[in-house]
Amino acid sequence: MIQQIKQYKNLEEVLNSSLQSYQDLHINLRYQELGDQGTSSLGSALANCTNLSNLILELHGNEIGDQGTSDLCSALSNCINLSNLTLDLGDNEISDQGTLLLGSALINCTKLSNLNLNLSYNKISEQGTSGLGSALASCTNLLNLALYLHGNKFGDQGTLGLGSALANCTNLQSLTLDLHDNQIGDQGILGLGSVFENYTNLSNLALYLSENQIGDQCTLSLGSGLANCTNLSNLTLDLSQNNIGDQGTSGLGSALAKCNNLSYLKLQLGYNNIGENGASDLVSALANCTNLSNLLLLLSYNQIGASGASGLGSALVNCANLSYLKLYLDGNQIGDQGTSNLGSALANCAKLSKLRLYLGYTEMSANGASGLGSALANCNNLLTLKLYLGKSKIGASGASNLGSALANCINLSSLTLDLRKNKIGDQGTSGLGSALANCINLSNLILYLSTNQIGDQGTLSLGSALANCTNLSNLKLDLRSNQIGDQGITGLCYALANFTNLSSLTLDLSNNQLGDQVTSGLGNVLAKCTNLSNLTLHLSGNIGNQDISGLGIALTNCTNLSNLTLYLCGNQIGDQDISGLGIALTNCTNLSNLTLYLCANEIGDQGTLGLGTALANRTNLLNLTLDLSGNLIGNQGTSGLGSSLANCINLTNLILYLNQNQIGDQGTSGLGTALENCTNLSNLSLELSYNQIGDQGTLDLSSALSNCTNLQNLTLNLSGNQIGDQGTLGLSSALSNCTNLQNLTLDLSRNQIGDQSTSGLGSALTNFTNLSNLTLDLGLNQIGDQGISALGSDLSNCTNLSNLKLFLSANQIGDQGTSGLGSALAKCTNILNLTLDIRQNQVGDQGTSGLGTAFANYTNLSNLMLDLSGNQIGYQGISDLGSALVNCTNLSNLTLYLGNQINEQQQQLKLKNKYLKSKRFVVFKIYCW
Repeated sequence: MIQQIKQYKNLEEVLNSSLQSYQDLHINLRYQELGDQGTSSLGSALANCTNLSNLILELHGNEIGDQGTSDLCSALSNCINLSNLTLDLGDNEISDQGTLLLGSALINCTKLSNLNLNLSYNKISEQGTSGLGSALASCTNLLNLALYLHGNKFGDQGTLGLGSALANCTNLQSLTLDLHDNQIGDQGILGLGSVFENYTNLSNLALYLSENQIGDQCTLSLGSGLANCTNLSNLTLDLSQNNIGDQGTSGLGSALAKCNNLSYLKLQLGYNNIGENGASDLVSALANCTNLSNLLLLLSYNQIGASGASGLGSALVNCANLSYLKLYLDGNQIGDQGTSNLGSALANCAKLSKLRLYLGYTEMSANGASGLGSALANCNNLLTLKLYLGKSKIGASGASNLGSALANCINLSSLTLDLRKNKIGDQGTSGLGSALANCINLSNLILYLSTNQIGDQGTLSLGSALANCTNLSNLKLDLRSNQIGDQGITGLCYALANFTNLSSLTLDLSNNQLGDQVTSGLGNVLAKCTNLSNLTLHLSGNIGNQDISGLGIALTNCTNLSNLTLYLCGNQIGDQDISGLGIALTNCTNLSNLTLYLCANEIGDQGTLGLGTALANRTNLLNLTLDLSGNLIGNQGTSGLGSSLANCINLTNLILYLNQNQIGDQGTSGLGTALENCTNLSNLSLELSYNQIGDQGTLDLSSALSNCTNLQNLTLNLSGNQIGDQGTLGLSSALSNCTNLQNLTLDLSRNQIGDQSTSGLGSALTNFTNLSNLTLDLGLNQIGDQGISALGSDLSNCTNLSNLKLFLSANQIGDQGTSGLGSALAKCTNILNLTLDIRQNQVGDQGTSGLGTAFANYTNLSNLMLDLSGNQIGYQGISDLGSALVNCTNLSNLTLYLGNQINEQQQQLKLKNKYLKSKRFVVFKIYCW
C-alpha cells in the first residue's frame, strides 16, 4: 500500500527508514553539518524512491560541496515521477561542477510541473548558471518555477545563458527569479529582457535584480520584454541599488502600461539616480493599469524633488481602483509643495482602504504636513493608515493640522503614526490628541513621539483625548526622551484606565522627568486592564526606589499576563521595593515569558531573595531574562535566587546577567545547585563577569552544568574574576558532558589561567562533535606556547566547526605556540569564518611564517580576521603570511591588523601589493599604524 506523507528532521531517522513507498516526502535537515558524506548517504536513501511525486528537501547551510551534490543528483535522477520538487541547497559550497550535475538530474524529471530551487550563496559562476539554464530548458512541462541564485559569482555571460535557456519554458504561469547581489550588467539584463517576450501565459512574476550593475539601457530592454507579458496579474520587480536614472525609469513605466491586467505590483527602485521626470513618467504610465488594486512603490533615496512628487501624485489619481498603497519617498527632497500635492492627489483615490506612506528625511515642514493632512481628511474609507514622518521639521502647527485632518478618518481601525524628532512640543501633541479623540473605532494604535520636547500639558491633552478610544485592544506609545513629569503621567494614566479591552500594551516613558507618582498612577491603570496578556513598560532613568511599589501592586491584578517585559534600569531601586515587585509577580500565574531589566540599581541580597521567592512560584515559565548587573548583590542573594530558579523546571531558555556585583564562590555554588534541576534548558546565557569568583565557585558551577545535557546553545562569561587552573579544569570536565552543544561562547579573559588548564579546556572541546560555532576568549591570562599548542591540537578534533573566534591577546605566546595552533586548526577543514586575535604576545617572523604555512591548507576559508598587532613581527613574517594566504582559494574577505610593526611606508605598500595578488578578495583591509 502506497503511503501518503512523511516528514523527517534528522539524517539518522531518514537512513533507518524505508522510503520506497512514499509519494509525498518532506526532509528538513537545515544547518545540520551534513557535509558531502552525509549528503551522499541521504542520496543513497532516496535512490529507490521511484514513487515520489512530491518532495521537499531542505539542506540549507550544510557545507555541501560538489561531491555531495553529485551523489544527491544521482538519486534525484531516479525520481522520474516527481511533479513537485522543492530543493534548498542555499549557503553551501557548490561550484559549477555540482550545478551542472544538478541540471543533468533535473532533465530526467520530465513530469515536473512545480520546481522551487535555492542555490543562493554558493560558488556558482558563468558556466554553472548557463548549464543549469540549459537543463531547465528541457523541463517543458514546468508551470511554476522559483529559482534563487543570489549571492554567487556570475555576471553577464551566465545571465545570458540562463535567460536563453529559460525562454523555452513557454508554459510557465508563475516565475520567481532571484539574481540579486551578483555582477550582472547591461549585457546580461538585455538578454534576460528578451526572454519575457515568450512568456505570454505568465500571470505571476517576481524578479529580484538589486545590487548589480544595471543602467538605463538594460532597464528599457527589460521593460520591453515585460510588455509582452500581457496576462500578468502579479508582478514584483526589485531593481534597487543599481545605476538607473530617469530614462530607464520612464521606459520601464511605458512598458508596464501594457500590462493592463496587473492587480498587484511591487516595484523597488530605491537608491538609484531617479529624478523628477522619471518618477512622474513611471506613475503616469501605471495609470493605464486600471485593474491595479495593490501598489507598493519604493523610491527611497533618489533625486526626486517637489515636481516629481507632484507628478507622482497626479498620476496616482488615475489608478482609480487602488485599495492598498505603500509608497516610500523617504530620503528625497520633495519638501512642502511636493508633500501637499501628493496628498491632494491621494484624496481622489476614493477606494483606498490601506495606506502606508514613508516621508521621513524629505525636508518637510509644517506646511507640508498640513497639506498632507488636509488631503487625508478626504480619504474617509481608510481603515488602516501608517504614516512615517520622523526626523522632519513639521513642528507644533504641522502636527496639530495633521491631527485635525485625521479626525475625519472616522473609520480608521488601525493607525501607526511616526512623528519622532519633529519638535512638536505640547501644542502639537495637544492638537494631535484632539484629533485622535474622534477616531473612536480604533482597535490598534501605535504612536512614535520620542524626542519632541513634549511636557506635562501635551501629555495631559493626549491622555484626555485617548480616553475616547475605548475600543483599543493593542496600544504602543513611545514618549521617551521628552520633558514629561508627574502631572503629565497622571493625565495619561487617567486615559489608559478606560482601556478595559486592552490585551497588548507597550509604553515607553524612559528618560523623562518622572517622580514619585508615576508608578502609583500606572499601577491604578494596570489594575483596571484585567484583560492584558502582553505588557511592556520602559521606565529606565526615571523613578526612585519608593516608586516601584505602586507598580507591583498593580501587577497583582493582571492575572491574565502571559508575556511581561519591564525596563527599570538606572532607577535607584533598592531591596524593599524590588521585593514588593516580586510579591506582585506571584499573582501572575499565567506567565510563560518574563523579561526583567533591573541593571544599575541599588539591589542587594535581601531584594534578590525576595525576587527569587516570587520566581519560585512561576513553574509555567518557559523563557526568562533577568538583568541584575551593576547592583550590590553578594553570595546570599545569588544563592537564594538560584534556589528559587530550581523550581522553574520547565525553563527552556534562561538569560541571567549578574555581572559587576559582589558575588564570590559561595554565591556561584548556590547558583550552580539550582541549575542542576533545570534539566530542560536548551539555551543558557550566564553573565558573571567582574565579580569575585575563584576556583571553588567555578568548580561547583561546572558540576551543575554537567547535568544540563540538553543544552544546545551556551554562553558563559566569567571574565574579570579570580579563576585559576583548578577552576578551569573543573569547568572543562563538566562541559564535556554537554555533548549536544552546537553553539558555545566561553569568556575566561582577565583571570589567572595557565598552560595546564588551557590544555584541559581543549580536551573537553574534543567531545563537542556537533559544535559548529565556537567563540573562546582567553585574553589577558598566563598562557604560553605549551598551552596554546595543546588547545589547537584538541580543536583539530572539532571537525564540524564552521565558525571559530579565538581571542588570545596579552598572554605569553611565542613562535612555537603560534605555529602549532595554526597547524592544528588546518585540520578543521570545514571552517568558513575565522577570527584569530593574538595581539600583544611574543610572536615573531618564524611564528607568523608558520601560521601562514598552516593557512595554505584552509581551502574552504572565506572570511578571515587576524590581529597580529603588538608583537615582534617584521616584514619577512608578514610577507610569508601573504604568500601563504594566496593558496586560500575561497578566501573573499580578509582583515589584517599589524599595528606599528611595519613602520616604513614603502614596506607597507609592498605588503599591500603582495596581498592584492589574490584578486578574489571582495573585502580587503590591512591596518598599520
